[in-house]
Amino acid sequence: MKTKLKLVLLITLVCLLATPITAQQARGQINFPDILEYKTLKCDLHMHTVFSDGLVWPTVRVEEALREGLDAISITDHIEYQPHKQDIPTNHNRPYQIAQPAAQKKNILLIMGAEITRDTPPGHFNAIFLQDINPLDANDLIEVIKAANQQNAFVFWNHPGWKPDAGEWVGFHTTLYENKLLHGIEVANGDGYYPEAHNWCLEKNLTMMGNSDIHSPAVDTQITPDKHRTMTLVFAKEKTIDAIKEALLAGRTAVWFQNQLIGSKKYLEAIFKAAVQIKQPTCKHDGKVWFEITNNSAIDIELQKTGRKGPPTLTLPANSNITVKVKIKDWQRKATLSYLATNFLIAPGEGLPIDLHVAVNTKF
Repeated sequence: MKTKLKLVLLITLVCLLATPITAQQARGQINFPDILEYKTLKCDLHMHTVFSDGLVWPTVRVEEALREGLDAISITDHIEYQPHKQDIPTNHNRPYQIAQPAAQKKNILLIMGAEITRDTPPGHFNAIFLQDINPLDANDLIEVIKAANQQNAFVFWNHPGWKPDAGEWVGFHTTLYENKLLHGIEVANGDGYYPEAHNWCLEKNLTMMGNSDIHSPAVDTQITPDKHRTMTLVFAKEKTIDAIKEALLAGRTAVWFQNQLIGSKKYLEAIFKAAVQIKQPTCKHDGKVWFEITNNSAIDIELQKTGRKGPPTLTLPANSNITVKVKIKDWQRKATLSYLATNFLIAPGEGLPIDLHVAVNTKF
């Protein structure tokens, strides 16, 4: 009884610390542009509560999501691992049921999910868009994942590489892949990035995922380009759970990990083009022009010159603008500056090639 009382007091304290005492909590802002006629939704689809090995009550995850500017979350408590079960009875659907009313009030999309937990390899898997978690509480792993697919779940492999042997693609994964039972892989989880998983997603056309896997309370600090929760950017037709599912199954995602975006060239190129605007030069003198570049996104974009014109490196600060000076000898109508966006990863270690077009034939 004393243990249960201590836990209840701890949960209460955590909730009070994690939630600002205001009449109406303000929504945080994370700026990534909508692209290709899709809405860019900020999603964290892997997190834990006291119903498994997390340290907060389910509603706290909703408050954190609102504060940090997320559009959608999934509470994915472990099915098999419940260290608090002496104090929190096993009830796999209960975290979703508790958090759902709060999510509706806060306009946060809450997706029912669970983490299927096994030794590595083959590892841990998340199943989301479930209707009932209880059928997944079984021993045979392949049957558990089949049961998730029977509910039309989206199944992804969690944090490959978190242990020395966890990043191995073994026969079990091949079985899942060949039978279309596996739909994605986390290429980033918390503070970890897994180049092998990035390659697998590219080679096998699996959806790239990035999530926080948060267990402790989220620290209430200012979000910066390199200090934020790892998340999946989902390019959905609308802000609905069905639209997120359709986008995930179609592979329309990118991952925001530290000060990097990870994804296919198509989507990272679209984000860059939508986020970066170049103004016409405002000054021209002695073969030089000065112009402004604006970056309307939450990431500092790091550029390295690959062409002949322009500074050797540029940093386009998040949600801001800079002035750039370029020396151009021949005053053609438009100058093209070729760069590599080194923190837009289209493959492990491979940045995104981009061109900046500057109109220089301008009267001043």
